[in-house]
Amino acid sequence: MINGSNCPAVERDPERVSGAWVFRGTRVPVAALLENLHDGVTVDQFIALFPGVTAQQVRAVLDCLAHSHQRDP
Repeated sequence: MINGSNCPAVERDPERVSGAWVFRGTRVPVAALLENLHDGVTVDQFIALFPGVTAQQVRAVLDCLAHSHQRDP
């Protein structure tokens, strides 16, 4: 999963969405992006399904994930 502390496109508040990492300014969990991509949904389709999320936020999350996996042993 994402370490949102290193990703400015996400936030977490224990009072919202059970404390899950969400796209900043929304209630859309980052996990929804990962699940949808896994199921074959494109980024453009995801953005259409979740109107509060921007393409820039999705790119930032994917970049953060890629960088975090590069650092993993």
